[in-house]
Amino acid sequence: MAAVVTGVCWGIVIVVWIVGAVYGARAAPGKRQSSETGALWRIGVFVVAIVIYRFARPDLSRVTDHAWWIEVPGLVLLLASTAFTLWARLRLGRMWSASPNMLRAGHQLRTDGPYAITRHPIYTGLLGMLVGSVLLNGLGVWLAWLVVGVGVVVTRIPIEERLMRKTFPGEYDRYRERVPRLVPGFHLRRRVSG
Repeated sequence: MAAVVTGVCWGIVIVVWIVGAVYGARAAPGKRQSSETGALWRIGVFVVAIVIYRFARPDLSRVTDHAWWIEVPGLVLLLASTAFTLWARLRLGRMWSASPNMLRAGHQLRTDGPYAITRHPIYTGLLGMLVGSVLLNGLGVWLAWLVVGVGVVVTRIPIEERLMRKTFPGEYDRYRERVPRLVPGFHLRRRVSG
């Protein structure tokens, strides 16, 4: 059952992404901004993920606990994160781009809906889906995907943040002050303790 739920959640997200990418590409051409891509970092993350998957997988399977108290929170996190990811993707609409250094014509800064919760709700949702998948299905291949996902997010967020600051000077800085980067409520904790 865990594999079926995981497959359905990821399948829905993939289909929405493909349909959205095709629709967005036809409707609004993009304009690429100059930026470093972090290709070396991505290759390194990919290699680490392969090593985890290939060599540590049998050992990780032995330490995987399929207890209900691990799987139930994983299921809840996977379902909630899937809904959050889809909400963010649909809210962004035609402004979504596969490249972190590309803006669509007429790009607007989104600060409402899921973008009022985190500045990068798609990444928040995808990482939540990965953690939920690990908890629900156990270590092994999902842990490798989690490593890859973290690596992709770590390389893409700085590129996107620089682009948004350059495109929306002042407005994006005010937005950054109000809304946490990735983890909901993180700004509030930091301000209270700071």
